[in-house]
Amino acid sequence: MKLKKKYNGLVVPSITPLTADHKLDHRSVEKIFDSFYNNGGVPFILGTTGEASSLPADLRLEFVKLAGELKQPGATLYSGVSSNCVADSIDMARRSFDLGVDVVVAHLPAYFNLTESEIKGYFETLADNIPGPLIIYNIPSTTHISIPIRLIDELSYHENIVGVKDSERHVERLNQSLSLWADRYDFSHFLGWAAQSAHALLNGGDGLVPSTGNLCPDIYNEMLGAVERGDAQTARLLQAQSNLLGDLYQSKRLLGGSLAALKSLMQSAGLCQPYMMPPLQMVSQLDAAELQRTLHSIIAKENINLPFYQ
Repeated sequence: MKLKKKYNGLVVPSITPLTADHKLDHRSVEKIFDSFYNNGGVPFILGTTGEASSLPADLRLEFVKLAGELKQPGATLYSGVSSNCVADSIDMARRSFDLGVDVVVAHLPAYFNLTESEIKGYFETLADNIPGPLIIYNIPSTTHISIPIRLIDELSYHENIVGVKDSERHVERLNQSLSLWADRYDFSHFLGWAAQSAHALLNGGDGLVPSTGNLCPDIYNEMLGAVERGDAQTARLLQAQSNLLGDLYQSKRLLGGSLAALKSLMQSAGLCQPYMMPPLQMVSQLDAAELQRTLHSIIAKENINLPFYQ
């Protein structure tokens, strides 16, 4: 029987909704968080999908404060604290816990190539100096370093390190991770590769962190429920829907462009405005119209239920 761990389920890596003058759009945050909470998810703010590396410090803290105020009773709030400066990451983690964050998430600094000893020391330094739980975030597409599974396993026994969010697209790595940690009560595996969501859950994964959840958190909530019931067929049908929607804004785009396309789709659903924090740029009006046309075509053809597009 699948273990029900403390940290599990649908954790949606929230976009950071912005106004035209690059301020935090509070009303859109409320709409987006309502969508998460009403569909079985919880927010993970200030991650890659949230453009965290481009946001000024005061806006990041403003977002943390607002997220803490909007947190629903019993919900878990996750927040990124990554910086190229370790001291800044520690300071951000301490402030985040004070403002209502329950778990902080950190990827590696993205400037220097690091040895395994330096990687281990970095996460140990974070974990030793923060007053709450830490999730290791492996995302080599931005940090250009893949954290070895063996090293994550060694770090997993630190009392403050409670899980890993892995966005590396490698099936063998995923399977090895699941075999190591599926039966660990004290360490959770979250998948940040939406295309393998059903596979991960069906093989012992604890949770999902899909950027497409900004648009359709219900699909992943239903997938989690299907897996819990032992309904693999439904889980795989939902995976196919996830793939179609994810490919819509990700295929043939750079990471930044895919985030701009995601915001454009969310704008058409009335969830946010399309503005991006420089150096990223929002999609063109022509591209936005094509995204919306293709989305409606997918919804009609595949009979996908997206509440905001009824």
